[in-house]
Amino acid sequence: MPRALFARYPALAALLAQLLACLLVAALLVVVVQLSAWRPEALLAGLLQGLLAASIGRYLGLAPWWWWLNLAFVPGLLLASGAALPGWVFLLGFVLTLLLNWNSLGERVPLYLSGPGTRRQLSQLLAERGERFRFIDLGCGPAGTLLALARQFPQGQFVGVETAPLSFAIAWLRALPQANCQIRYQSLWRTDLAHFDLVYCFLSPAPMAALWRKARAEMAPGSWLISNSFAVPGVAPQRLIELKDWRQSRLLLWQLPGDAAGPEKTVQGTDTGCQAGC
Repeated sequence: MPRALFARYPALAALLAQLLACLLVAALLVVVVQLSAWRPEALLAGLLQGLLAASIGRYLGLAPWWWWLNLAFVPGLLLASGAALPGWVFLLGFVLTLLLNWNSLGERVPLYLSGPGTRRQLSQLLAERGERFRFIDLGCGPAGTLLALARQFPQGQFVGVETAPLSFAIAWLRALPQANCQIRYQSLWRTDLAHFDLVYCFLSPAPMAALWRKARAEMAPGSWLISNSFAVPGVAPQRLIELKDWRQSRLLLWQLPGDAAGPEKTVQGTDTGCQAGC
């Protein structure tokens, strides 16, 4: 039960990891003070706390990217505390981080940014569709990738949906001058996928099974679901494109309708196994 709870609310697991690490380090410092004259520096204690918090977080089932956040949290606070900054700066930083990663709390979908390799491969996939198509980015973040594609394909129609408040505001403002790009403050679960030729997402493992059911129910025959890095449990992609970046990202593609039970095709950087209409 605790593992399931932490999987649904990773921020709760991260908080528990931080608290347990603080308690362990505090107990260790008490022992050190009692038994020796050595007094460790605060930053050293903070680094030890960070290592413990990161390790506990992984034990509780947090995703790898949480490891770095847990590691750096207390050392970062200690370093910043020595700077001549007013207290509201730290509160502002926390609020901005929360508004950018709002979806990580309830939907377990943190802010992931698509890299330049992803943009290049998506551009090639869109070029195969011809000039006119409809493309949607589920959880578009600040819309960097979406806008880059919209500028490259002026005859296509591009939509991004986002519910993290600050990410949405940034994306909406950036998209105002782009006539063929629309940003909606809308949950992906309330978005009708029936009118889109390509549906792109960079989410997390958590929602992929439910998203596949939604795609099967709504997407039109011949349309494609494209996931950055995260697979649909039990459903092999019909195409797989390795991006060869530092995150070892890949694009997984499923054509609708059907069970997507065909063999996986893995290539380095480009995909030469395109079936008709993608």
